[in-house]
Amino acid sequence: MAANGEPGPSSGFIDGREHVLPVRVYYEDTDFTGVVYHASYLRFLERGRTELLRAVGIDHRALLDAADPTAFAVTQIAVKFRAAARIDDALEVRTRYRKSRGIRFEALQRVLRGSELLAEAEVELVCIRPDGRPRRPPAEVTEALRPFVLGEAS
Repeated sequence: MAANGEPGPSSGFIDGREHVLPVRVYYEDTDFTGVVYHASYLRFLERGRTELLRAVGIDHRALLDAADPTAFAVTQIAVKFRAAARIDDALEVRTRYRKSRGIRFEALQRVLRGSELLAEAEVELVCIRPDGRPRRPPAEVTEALRPFVLGEAS
């Protein structure tokens, strides 16, 4: 629900240790042939990471408005494209974390059409202050993400 009580956009759902975000491919996501443009996958992946945070109660705006503000920055991303998505496809962005260490988080993400793997990404993120200086993540962020970090108890 949105703050005004109206239904809001879907934040997806939790499936075990993964967050799942349903995504529809729109015309704006494609090239002139109706195939998803490679940069659109980066937006889908970003939405998946953001909605995982939202699903566990972490709000980007609240992090930025806090006394000691926090943001996230992608420092490295490697995407392997396996198959093409096309206009009107219903996709899922699945997000989990491999590890969390100091200021760094490593996310593993997959984009699927049904059971077909279309793209997979390894993403390194760091916590920063608004001026770009690194900082440790707030305890509530680390705790909220703990169930999604592989190798840690859920």
